[in-house]
Amino acid sequence: MKLDINSDMGEGFGNYVVGDDLALLETVTSANVACGFHAGDPTIMGRTVLKAKERGVGIGAHPGLPDLVGFGRRTMAVSNGDMRDLLIYQIGALQGFAKVAGHRVTHVSYHAAFGNMALADRALADVMTAAIVAIDPSLIVFSMPDTAVEASARAAGLKTIQMFLADRAYRSDGTLVPRGQPGAVIKDLAEVKARVAHFVTSGKVRTADGGSLDMRAQSILVHSDTPGASLIARAVREAVKEAGGGIAPATELAQ
Repeated sequence: MKLDINSDMGEGFGNYVVGDDLALLETVTSANVACGFHAGDPTIMGRTVLKAKERGVGIGAHPGLPDLVGFGRRTMAVSNGDMRDLLIYQIGALQGFAKVAGHRVTHVSYHAAFGNMALADRALADVMTAAIVAIDPSLIVFSMPDTAVEASARAAGLKTIQMFLADRAYRSDGTLVPRGQPGAVIKDLAEVKARVAHFVTSGKVRTADGGSLDMRAQSILVHSDTPGASLIARAVREAVKEAGGGIAPATELAQ
Protein backbone atom coordinates (compact mmCIF):
# COMPACT_ATOMS: atom_id res chain seq x y z
CA MET A 1 0.00 0.00 0.00
CA LYS A 2 1.25 3.46 -0.95
CA LEU A 3 -0.09 6.50 0.88
CA ASP A 4 0.05 10.27 0.57
CA ILE A 5 0.52 12.29 3.77
CA ASN A 6 -1.23 15.65 3.80
CA SER A 7 -1.56 18.55 6.20
CA ASP A 8 -3.53 21.81 6.36
CA MET A 9 -1.03 24.66 6.27
CA GLY A 10 -0.64 28.42 6.15
CA GLU A 11 -3.23 28.78 8.89
CA GLY A 12 -1.71 31.73 10.69
CA PHE A 13 -2.72 35.34 10.11
CA GLY A 14 -0.51 38.43 10.17
CA ASN A 15 1.88 38.06 13.09
CA TYR A 16 -0.02 35.07 14.48
CA VAL A 17 1.57 31.70 13.74
CA VAL A 18 -0.36 28.42 13.79
CA GLY A 19 1.65 25.23 13.45
CA ASP A 20 5.22 24.59 12.33
CA ASP A 21 4.71 24.49 8.57
CA LEU A 22 8.41 24.33 7.73
CA ALA A 23 8.86 21.21 9.85
CA LEU A 24 5.71 19.63 8.38
CA LEU A 25 6.93 20.29 4.85
CA GLU A 26 9.91 18.03 5.57
CA THR A 27 7.53 15.11 6.06
CA VAL A 28 4.27 15.50 4.14
CA THR A 29 3.71 14.99 0.42
CA SER A 30 0.67 17.29 0.08
CA ALA A 31 0.00 20.71 1.62
CA ASN A 32 -3.54 22.07 1.82
CA VAL A 33 -2.99 25.84 1.86
CA ALA A 34 -5.43 28.15 3.66
CA CYS A 35 -6.61 30.83 1.25
CA GLY A 36 -7.29 33.78 3.55
CA PHE A 37 -10.86 33.21 4.69
CA HIS A 38 -10.72 30.94 7.77
CA ALA A 39 -6.99 31.63 8.11
CA GLY A 40 -3.98 32.74 6.12
CA ASP A 41 -3.19 35.97 4.31
CA PRO A 42 -1.41 36.85 1.04
CA THR A 43 2.07 36.86 2.57
CA ILE A 44 1.58 33.52 4.31
CA MET A 45 0.06 31.99 1.18
CA GLY A 46 2.95 33.09 -1.01
CA ARG A 47 5.56 31.90 1.49
CA THR A 48 3.89 28.53 2.00
CA VAL A 49 3.62 27.87 -1.74
CA LEU A 50 7.28 28.81 -2.27
CA LYS A 51 8.50 26.56 0.57
CA ALA A 52 6.37 23.69 -0.70
CA LYS A 53 7.85 24.13 -4.17
CA GLU A 54 11.39 24.08 -2.77
CA ARG A 55 10.69 20.79 -0.96
CA GLY A 56 8.81 19.10 -3.78
CA VAL A 57 5.53 19.04 -1.87
CA GLY A 58 2.26 19.17 -3.83
CA ILE A 59 -0.14 22.01 -3.00
CA GLY A 60 -3.88 22.27 -2.92
CA ALA A 61 -6.43 24.92 -2.03
CA HIS A 62 -7.93 24.63 1.45
CA PRO A 63 -11.00 26.87 1.13
CA GLY A 64 -13.00 27.82 4.20
CA LEU A 65 -15.83 30.04 5.33
CA PRO A 66 -15.08 33.76 5.94
CA ASP A 67 -14.72 33.25 9.69
CA LEU A 68 -11.31 34.16 11.06
CA VAL A 69 -12.60 34.38 14.64
CA GLY A 70 -14.07 30.88 14.54
CA PHE A 71 -11.26 29.43 12.41
CA GLY A 72 -13.86 28.34 9.88
CA ARG A 73 -15.27 25.71 12.21
CA ARG A 74 -18.66 27.38 12.72
CA THR A 75 -21.48 26.73 10.26
CA MET A 76 -22.76 29.90 8.58
CA ALA A 77 -25.92 30.71 6.65
CA VAL A 78 -24.45 30.94 3.15
CA SER A 79 -26.35 30.33 -0.09
CA ASN A 80 -25.18 27.73 -2.59
CA GLY A 81 -24.31 30.51 -5.02
CA ASP A 82 -22.19 32.30 -2.45
CA MET A 83 -20.47 29.04 -1.53
CA ARG A 84 -19.59 28.59 -5.18
CA ASP A 85 -18.13 32.10 -5.38
CA LEU A 86 -16.15 31.64 -2.16
CA LEU A 87 -14.65 28.46 -3.61
CA ILE A 88 -13.73 30.04 -6.95
CA TYR A 89 -12.17 33.06 -5.25
CA GLN A 90 -9.96 30.97 -2.98
CA ILE A 91 -8.79 28.48 -5.60
CA GLY A 92 -7.99 31.35 -7.96
CA ALA A 93 -5.96 33.17 -5.33
CA LEU A 94 -3.80 30.14 -4.68
CA GLN A 95 -3.35 29.50 -8.39
CA GLY A 96 -1.94 33.01 -8.70
CA PHE A 97 0.69 32.42 -6.04
CA ALA A 98 1.49 29.01 -7.52
CA LYS A 99 2.10 30.53 -10.96
CA VAL A 100 4.48 33.12 -9.53
CA ALA A 101 6.40 30.41 -7.62
CA GLY A 102 6.58 28.09 -10.62
CA HIS A 103 4.39 25.57 -8.83
CA ARG A 104 0.95 24.11 -9.65
CA VAL A 105 -2.24 23.66 -7.65
CA THR A 106 -3.14 19.97 -7.95
CA HIS A 107 -5.99 19.47 -5.50
CA VAL A 108 -8.78 20.95 -3.37
CA SER A 109 -9.48 19.98 0.24
CA TYR A 110 -12.42 21.71 1.91
CA HIS A 111 -11.84 23.09 5.40
CA ALA A 112 -14.00 22.27 8.44
CA ALA A 113 -17.52 23.77 8.26
CA PHE A 114 -17.09 24.64 4.59
CA GLY A 115 -16.63 20.97 3.85
CA ASN A 116 -19.17 19.75 6.39
CA MET A 117 -21.89 21.78 4.66
CA ALA A 118 -21.13 19.99 1.38
CA LEU A 119 -20.87 16.60 3.07
CA ALA A 120 -24.43 17.02 4.31
CA ASP A 121 -25.94 18.38 1.08
CA ARG A 122 -25.46 16.66 -2.29
CA ALA A 123 -26.98 19.63 -4.14
CA LEU A 124 -24.38 21.94 -2.61
CA ALA A 125 -21.64 19.41 -3.27
CA ASP A 126 -22.66 19.37 -6.94
CA VAL A 127 -22.52 23.18 -7.15
CA MET A 128 -19.01 23.17 -5.74
CA THR A 129 -17.92 20.29 -7.94
CA ALA A 130 -19.16 22.14 -11.02
CA ALA A 131 -17.04 25.13 -10.02
CA ILE A 132 -13.93 22.97 -9.72
CA VAL A 133 -14.58 21.40 -13.12
CA ALA A 134 -14.95 24.86 -14.65
CA ILE A 135 -11.70 26.08 -13.11
CA ASP A 136 -9.53 23.03 -13.82
CA PRO A 137 -10.91 19.52 -14.38
CA SER A 138 -7.52 18.02 -13.52
CA LEU A 139 -7.86 19.10 -9.88
CA ILE A 140 -8.11 16.23 -7.40
CA VAL A 141 -10.80 16.43 -4.72
CA PHE A 142 -9.74 15.32 -1.23
CA SER A 143 -12.61 14.05 0.90
CA MET A 144 -13.75 11.70 3.60
CA PRO A 145 -14.74 8.31 2.07
CA ASP A 146 -18.32 7.48 1.11
CA THR A 147 -19.61 11.05 1.27
CA ALA A 148 -21.61 13.41 -0.96
CA VAL A 149 -18.39 15.27 -1.78
CA GLU A 150 -16.72 12.12 -3.08
CA ALA A 151 -19.81 10.92 -4.97
CA SER A 152 -20.31 14.33 -6.59
CA ALA A 153 -16.68 14.58 -7.70
CA ARG A 154 -16.67 11.07 -9.16
CA ALA A 155 -19.96 11.67 -10.99
CA ALA A 156 -18.39 14.71 -12.65
CA GLY A 157 -15.33 12.77 -13.71
CA LEU A 158 -12.92 14.32 -11.22
CA LYS A 159 -10.22 12.26 -9.56
CA THR A 160 -10.51 11.85 -5.80
CA ILE A 161 -8.40 11.04 -2.77
CA GLN A 162 -10.01 9.71 0.40
CA MET A 163 -8.51 10.66 3.74
CA PHE A 164 -7.89 8.95 7.07
CA LEU A 165 -7.46 11.52 9.85
CA ALA A 166 -4.60 10.31 12.01
CA ASP A 167 -5.09 12.83 14.80
CA ARG A 168 -8.90 12.64 15.14
CA ALA A 169 -11.06 10.02 16.84
CA TYR A 170 -13.84 8.31 14.88
CA ARG A 171 -17.30 7.25 15.93
CA SER A 172 -18.77 3.91 14.86
CA ASP A 173 -20.77 5.55 12.04
CA GLY A 174 -17.60 6.93 10.43
CA THR A 175 -18.07 10.51 11.60
CA LEU A 176 -15.54 12.28 13.79
CA VAL A 177 -15.87 12.70 17.52
CA PRO A 178 -16.77 16.41 17.81
CA ARG A 179 -13.96 18.72 18.89
CA GLY A 180 -14.30 19.62 22.55
CA GLN A 181 -15.30 16.11 23.58
CA PRO A 182 -12.74 14.02 25.50
CA GLY A 183 -10.37 12.16 23.21
CA ALA A 184 -11.53 13.91 20.02
CA VAL A 185 -8.00 15.07 19.15
CA ILE A 186 -5.26 12.45 19.38
CA LYS A 187 -1.82 13.78 20.34
CA ASP A 188 -0.04 10.74 21.79
CA LEU A 189 2.62 9.61 19.31
CA ALA A 190 2.46 5.95 20.29
CA GLU A 191 -1.31 5.94 19.82
CA VAL A 192 -1.00 7.65 16.44
CA LYS A 193 1.56 5.10 15.27
CA ALA A 194 -0.60 2.21 16.43
CA ARG A 195 -3.65 3.63 14.62
CA VAL A 196 -1.73 4.13 11.39
CA ALA A 197 -0.11 0.69 11.55
CA HIS A 198 -3.53 -0.90 12.12
CA PHE A 199 -4.93 0.99 9.13
CA VAL A 200 -2.06 0.03 6.83
CA THR A 201 -2.18 -3.67 7.73
CA SER A 202 -5.96 -4.13 8.01
CA GLY A 203 -7.68 -1.25 6.21
CA LYS A 204 -9.54 -0.51 9.43
CA VAL A 205 -9.46 2.09 12.20
CA ARG A 206 -10.34 1.59 15.84
CA THR A 207 -13.29 3.72 16.95
CA ALA A 208 -13.69 5.70 20.15
CA ASP A 209 -16.05 3.06 21.56
CA GLY A 210 -13.52 0.27 21.00
CA GLY A 211 -15.01 -1.04 17.76
CA SER A 212 -13.52 -1.34 14.30
CA LEU A 213 -14.40 0.65 11.20
CA ASP A 214 -13.51 -0.08 7.57
CA MET A 215 -11.41 2.81 6.26
CA ARG A 216 -10.92 3.30 2.52
CA ALA A 217 -8.24 5.95 2.12
CA GLN A 218 -5.18 6.84 0.04
CA SER A 219 -3.98 9.77 2.17
CA ILE A 220 -3.42 10.37 5.86
CA LEU A 221 -4.21 13.83 7.25
CA VAL A 222 -2.45 15.57 10.11
CA HIS A 223 -3.88 18.92 11.23
CA SER A 224 -1.16 21.55 11.57
CA ASP A 225 -2.90 23.13 14.58
CA THR A 226 -2.80 19.89 16.58
CA PRO A 227 -0.10 20.30 19.26
CA GLY A 228 3.09 18.55 18.12
CA ALA A 229 1.81 18.24 14.54
CA SER A 230 5.27 17.94 12.98
CA LEU A 231 6.13 15.09 15.35
CA ILE A 232 2.78 13.44 14.63
CA ALA A 233 3.41 13.66 10.88
CA ARG A 234 6.83 12.10 11.36
CA ALA A 235 5.29 9.32 13.45
CA VAL A 236 2.72 8.72 10.69
CA ARG A 237 5.44 8.41 8.05
CA GLU A 238 7.44 6.04 10.25
CA ALA A 239 4.39 3.91 11.00
CA VAL A 240 3.51 3.57 7.31
CA LYS A 241 7.00 2.39 6.44
CA GLU A 242 7.33 0.10 9.46
CA ALA A 243 4.02 -1.53 8.53
CA GLY A 244 5.31 -2.27 5.04
CA GLY A 245 3.67 0.64 3.22
CA GLY A 246 5.17 3.29 0.98
CA ILE A 247 4.87 7.05 0.58
CA ALA A 248 3.71 8.62 -2.68
CA PRO A 249 2.25 11.97 -3.83
CA ALA A 250 -1.49 12.40 -4.29
CA THR A 251 -1.07 12.86 -8.04
CA GLU A 252 0.17 9.27 -8.26
CA LEU A 253 -2.57 7.79 -6.10
CA ALA A 254 -5.73 9.66 -7.12
CA GLN A 255 -8.45 7.61 -8.77
